[in-house]
Amino acid sequence: MQITFLGTGTSQGVPVINCDCPVCCSLDPKDNRLRCAVLIQENNSNYVIDIGPDFRQQMLKNEVKWLNGILITHEHNDHIIGLDDVRPFNFKQREEMKLYAAQQVLDDLSKRFEYVFSESPYPGAPRIHIFPIENKPFIMDNIPIIPIKVKHGNLDVFGFRIKDFCYVTDANFIAEEEKEKLKNAKILVLNALHREKHYSHFNLAEALEIIDELKPEQAYLTHLSHRMGSHEETSKELPPNVQLAYDGLKLEI
Repeated sequence: MQITFLGTGTSQGVPVINCDCPVCCSLDPKDNRLRCAVLIQENNSNYVIDIGPDFRQQMLKNEVKWLNGILITHEHNDHIIGLDDVRPFNFKQREEMKLYAAQQVLDDLSKRFEYVFSESPYPGAPRIHIFPIENKPFIMDNIPIIPIKVKHGNLDVFGFRIKDFCYVTDANFIAEEEKEKLKNAKILVLNALHREKHYSHFNLAEALEIIDELKPEQAYLTHLSHRMGSHEETSKELPPNVQLAYDGLKLEI
């Protein structure tokens, strides 16, 4: 299984308009982040986790010519608003796009994209085959998926475990029973917004504390604000088994 980080930033990512901080002005491509998403490639099939406003750009940049399904973590704009750009895959593949999400996410999508989910969809609208998911294991095609329910402020968000790969973004609390699902992972991806305390995201210190508790073989930090600091400088502060993720990073598991 191959994992490609399509985006590792936030809506306060890089670059930020009229910001002259060292990160926003950086020439290091690892400091240039699109919105948070990953591509999972398994058995000649492609799946993405989250489709934010950079979805089309991410698909073009990574030359994704075929897409088998989409997993959605939660309904915030930076994780769903690229839905309309599913259409080229519909046209090319001549089939509906499989979309896996909690019912609360599907309810939100049906309001924002009424022309997609109405009984009489707008001609040419994205064609979606929805799969409501709950906090229990399910099968995406032939791939076992374990949801991990976390808190993003007051909002329920799903992370996902796919084999020994765990992906959690937009979280500031993980219950003990959910942490059990994350243990013994080879790769753990966890959000770390910046260094200051935040009401709905782990900061750097909190993310490192969770990683130390769960003890994955390797951890990668994502959903990074420009206020975290540059990739080069921040990387010097991290333990040996923790790295900052960056757009385009590829992992094999």
